Amino acid sequence: MTPTRIDADTLPIEALRKREGHKFTHGHALVFAGGAGRTGAARLAARGALRIGAGLVTIVVPPAAQMEVAAQVTAVMLRRIEDADALRALLTDERFNALCLGPGLGLEDAHAALVDTALEAERATVLDADALTLIGQDATLFGKLHPRCVLTPHEGEFARLFPDLAAELSTDADSASEPNRASIVCKAAARAECCILLKGADTVIADEAKRCALHAAKGARAAPWLATAGSGDVLAGFITGLMARDFAPFEAAATAAWLHVECARSFGPGLISEDLPDVLPRVFQKVLGRSA
Repeated sequence: MTPTRIDADTLPIEALRKREGHKFTHGHALVFAGGAGRTGAARLAARGALRIGAGLVTIVVPPAAQMEVAAQVTAVMLRRIEDADALRALLTDERFNALCLGPGLGLEDAHAALVDTALEAERATVLDADALTLIGQDATLFGKLHPRCVLTPHEGEFARLFPDLAAELSTDADSASEPNRASIVCKAAARAECCILLKGADTVIADEAKRCALHAAKGARAAPWLATAGSGDVLAGFITGLMARDFAPFEAAATAAWLHVECARSFGPGLISEDLPDVLPRVFQKVLGRSA
């Protein structure tokens, strides 16, 4: 399979502009944080979602982490959630239209229950990090994946979700070729019945509709500075923010992957993950013009 190459000409760049409306018309993203001492990843994702254009972003926190997060956020809001029942009640509000679960979430039964409840709501949902591990451990959770989900695994997480397909990636030297890598991710997307973004220097995005795209951060577009803690959390936030803006999952994942690399290339050496959301306005000015 030959995937579509992602570049500015293949993306819905103009849709990144905010049109007339107000914050509620640009979506409300929920980002789930883990317990005390594990909230940094969620805060990175939340800032990414806000910077990329979600009208509102709220971090959902367990009681033990409430003060830790409150001391670190300003424009991002905070909502205390004690358990899955409280989340189910919160999600009766349809204005929460995009969810991000996984960064720093945790791997206990209570966290699996949150993932289960979120999937049952069938909102636009990004699943990363710990959420992917939980889904890989539980066939029931895997079975609740739906076409409005985006999974964002690195190769280790991909192997936990799709061990047989991951084995195909490492069977011989030729298996890492772009067409083979794309074909394997397409198989995974068909099995999961949702969009999958397999991270790497060759990032492959595929969905259940058999669409496939490749973003190669190599050569002139190399961005080695992305090899830093938390950069994947920001990417998850970028995708979530775009889906809050009503981007479809595949388009949100492809656009976020391209912008993620553009941010790293714009900043250059010395990049840390906190820099990625804050350099995004500079990237928008470049691709959309000063009126962005």
